[in-house]
Amino acid sequence: MNLMDQTFAQLRKEGKAALMPFITVGDPDVETTLEILREVELAGANIVELGVPYSDPLADGPVIQRASERALTHHVTIETCIEVARLARDSGIQMPIVLFTYFNPVLQTGFERFFQLVQKAGISGLIIPDLPYEESEEILHLADEANVHLVPLVAPTSNERIHRIVSRARGFIYCVSSLGVTGERASFAQGVDDFIKTVKEGTDLPVAVGFGISSREQAQHFAEFCDGVVVGSAIVRKIEEALPLLQSEATKEQGLLQIRDFVAKLRV
Repeated sequence: MNLMDQTFAQLRKEGKAALMPFITVGDPDVETTLEILREVELAGANIVELGVPYSDPLADGPVIQRASERALTHHVTIETCIEVARLARDSGIQMPIVLFTYFNPVLQTGFERFFQLVQKAGISGLIIPDLPYEESEEILHLADEANVHLVPLVAPTSNERIHRIVSRARGFIYCVSSLGVTGERASFAQGVDDFIKTVKEGTDLPVAVGFGISSREQAQHFAEFCDGVVVGSAIVRKIEEALPLLQSEATKEQGLLQIRDFVAKLRV
């Protein structure tokens, strides 16, 4: 069984929602990314999304765009990100890892090589936000062969496509809580709760929500009726704020603890 399935099944038994942080690989550097992964797991994260830095991140807001820019200065590639996942596994990190990447880096790597690397690294899931459902059949087939879940995104604007998207979903359904790009928000799209409940009615798979969740109160609200809560920009911003500490060996531990404490406070 895919590790992601095991994790969601155990949390469902416990009546809990998964805390799912998003981290940009290579921000501020690869070594620190591995240390941050250990900290978020210690903080209570259940599943982590590893973001592949990309020069044209259409779904990402300014916070994650800046993180991608910092990572790209270190020449971080999609293969670097997959290697980070493998190193995380080898170092004892147990939570499922989901790779969040745009389609072009996958295409440039080559489908066969990409899935060989992903499978070897022990990655449980894959999110490709710019891969339309209608064009995902080949990737879905290869992902299934590699026992990697291709996780779909659905938005309040998906309307009549929701049923078709959900019917071919793997792992979990990622519900987009807000229109537009990622980023911290004080409020969400009108009717988002009803939209999520509609999605849940159409599937037995876990349903997670993301895009904009940045506080414990928001996480608590969605955790009451979702199986998972994704927090991205708020954590990436916390990493950005801790950069002066992270970039000095004398203060690095302090910066890592600040990130761990922030993630721990999101735990519901």
